[in-house]
Amino acid sequence: MNLEAARQQMIDQQVRAWEVFDPAVLKVLSTVPREQFVPPAYTAVAFADLDIPLPHGQSMLAPKLVGKALQAVEPLRTDVALVVGAGTGFVVACLAHLAGRVEAIELHGDLVETARTHLAAAGLGAVLVEQGDAARLERPDRYDVIVVTASLPVYDERFQKALKVGGRLFVVVGDGPAMDAMLVRRTSERDWVRESLFETAIPALEHARRPSAFTF
Repeated sequence: MNLEAARQQMIDQQVRAWEVFDPAVLKVLSTVPREQFVPPAYTAVAFADLDIPLPHGQSMLAPKLVGKALQAVEPLRTDVALVVGAGTGFVVACLAHLAGRVEAIELHGDLVETARTHLAAAGLGAVLVEQGDAARLERPDRYDVIVVTASLPVYDERFQKALKVGGRLFVVVGDGPAMDAMLVRRTSERDWVRESLFETAIPALEHARRPSAFTF
C-alpha cells in the first residue's frame, strides 16, 4: 500500500467531501498516522470510509466523522479537552495536536493499554488515558472541549455540565438507525445551546441511559 497516497485520498474523497475544510483539522488528519492506530487485522483498510470494529462491540470512527467532530468543537491550543471513549487512541492523538491538554476516559482496561501504547509510539505519552465509566462522569466546569466517541441513546446532561463556560461538546444522540450529531455550547453558568449538525449512527456508550420501555 502507498500509505501517503491512501491518506491523501482519505482526505480528499472522504473528509473534504463531508465539508470538513478547517485547515488545522485537515492537517492533523494528514499528520497522525491512522494506520498505526487500527487493530492489526484492519491495517489494509485503515483509510477506508468505515467504522472499524473494536473489542467490546465498539468501533473506531470513520475518518470523515472524526473530521466533523474536530471541526465542530474548534479546539484551541489553550483548551483542556476530554475524549470520552479512548478506543485505540486515534481521536485522542488528533485532539492532542490541536488542544493544550487532553485527557481520555475508557471503560475497558485492554483498550486503555492499547491507547496508551499507540499514543506513546506517536510521541504523545504525556496524554492522560484513564480507565473509568464515563456514564458516571462527575467533573463539573472542567473542560473547554469534550468529544464523545460513542452515542447516547438518551441525552445526558452530565457531559454538558463538565464544560467550562464557553466550552464545546460534540455528541451523537439517539437510539435508532438515524442519530443526531450535536454541538453543545455552554454560554453561561446556567445556559447551554444545542445545535443539530447531521445524522449518523455509531455504537452506544456502555452503561448509558436508555429510553424508557413502553408498557401496556
